[in-house]
Amino acid sequence: MRQEPIKSSGNIFQDLGFEPAEAAVLQMRANLMSDLRLYIEKNQLTQTVAAKRLGIAQSRVSDLVRGKWEKFSLEMLITLEARLGRTVRVELAA
Repeated sequence: MRQEPIKSSGNIFQDLGFEPAEAAVLQMRANLMSDLRLYIEKNQLTQTVAAKRLGIAQSRVSDLVRGKWEKFSLEMLITLEARLGRTVRVELAA
């Protein structure tokens, strides 16, 4: 028996059954982690150099690039973006 594809809500965490508020935070964390990993990659930073720019230990950069999202709060990820001179904006959907 073949199942029809399910249309995504646009938030994988909500699609997986998380409550909307928790899904929103998880999605924001995932987006910020991805953005930080891309910054490190695009600028060809070693983990040591990235750690200095971000003001964290190299082992934390390792956690970041390996996608260990459970080790980073939303607040910490926003702080890391700010340390790079970037501003995080939250868009509200109707």
